[in-house]
Amino acid sequence: MREVAIIGIGQTKIDEHWGRSIRDLAGEAIVATLQDANRNQFDALFSGNMLSGLIDQQNNLGAVIADWMGFKGESVKIESACSSGASAFRAGIMAVASGEIDSAMIVGVEKMTDSAPTEVTSALATAADSDWELEQGVSFVGLNALIMQRYMHEYGWKHEDFAPFSLNAHANAAHNPNARLPFAITSKQYLNAGMIAEPINLMDASPIGDGAAATLIVPLDTVRGEKRAIQILGSGAATDTISVHSRKTPLFLQAAYLSVQRAYTQAGITSNDVDFFELHDAFSIMSALSLEACGFAEEGKGPNLGLDNEITPKGGRIPICTRGGLKARGHPVGATGMYQIVESVQQLRGECGETQVKDAKIGMAQNIGGSGASILTHILKKV
Repeated sequence: MREVAIIGIGQTKIDEHWGRSIRDLAGEAIVATLQDANRNQFDALFSGNMLSGLIDQQNNLGAVIADWMGFKGESVKIESACSSGASAFRAGIMAVASGEIDSAMIVGVEKMTDSAPTEVTSALATAADSDWELEQGVSFVGLNALIMQRYMHEYGWKHEDFAPFSLNAHANAAHNPNARLPFAITSKQYLNAGMIAEPINLMDASPIGDGAAATLIVPLDTVRGEKRAIQILGSGAATDTISVHSRKTPLFLQAAYLSVQRAYTQAGITSNDVDFFELHDAFSIMSALSLEACGFAEEGKGPNLGLDNEITPKGGRIPICTRGGLKARGHPVGATGMYQIVESVQQLRGECGETQVKDAKIGMAQNIGGSGASILTHILKKV
């Protein structure tokens, strides 16, 4: 297998893009990526998306985006719920690494805000188990609330102990021009936010939005001398039961553990070598669970990292969500995995300004589909 590198990145601002179509958003990110890479073509196009067939009434999205771009090569949509972006990225990596193609454009895109909130909530819930969870009327936020309730009960945490995750995300998003919620929040705002599903309130949950992010990847040997190229050191994927109640240990993200171990092995590193972590903080409880599964904290002790100020870009032991994370950058579900990759590249290139992690050489991104059923981990390195 060939080593692979990222040579171009592009993204749109996450927002309510009234009057813009899903193909238009994807096209903007792709064009920006080609400009960043100083290229004008690619061999195949992989699109990560979850909801186009449910709320945009548009299946065959690969062909739609290819048609919009005037591209006649292979083009497919890949779906794995909220981890669709990272799944598309992994597919592109395997295609280039295998030698089947010499360049792949990967775009994650989602158009969510044109639909009614109830429609979007119902569509997002399809990431859960239709027979055993949806049929009982539980929403996706409801599932995460149950997990958080149990976690607090088992380990003795209080709701306010999770505040640092949201405060860190918003503080970082304030310096990200593409963020959905680019402003800082206070502990008081966190505690007084409206409740959605006990104990999850508005400040524990990520906002939806419209957006697209993309990368262009090629064999590493062809760009080894280029300073802005970023090597893909590891790519790991794993699955767990789709329903939470079927898991042997519901408070441990087994798929995160398996995917990160596979990525660590490929990269030849351990958690101690990771300079920053773009984790999937769709809900604040997922920040704690991801940190534990990936080896940065013991089980049940994830909140300590936030409380001890270990997750910030300036001096933190393991900076997370350095551009705002899902919580404040926004969560256009099928595009989120690609935003994480783009932001990781920005960190490794030294392009993050006020939220730049000093001397960052190795970064990790982890994208979660469902409540932990599909999880992908990628490790990137400054060449």
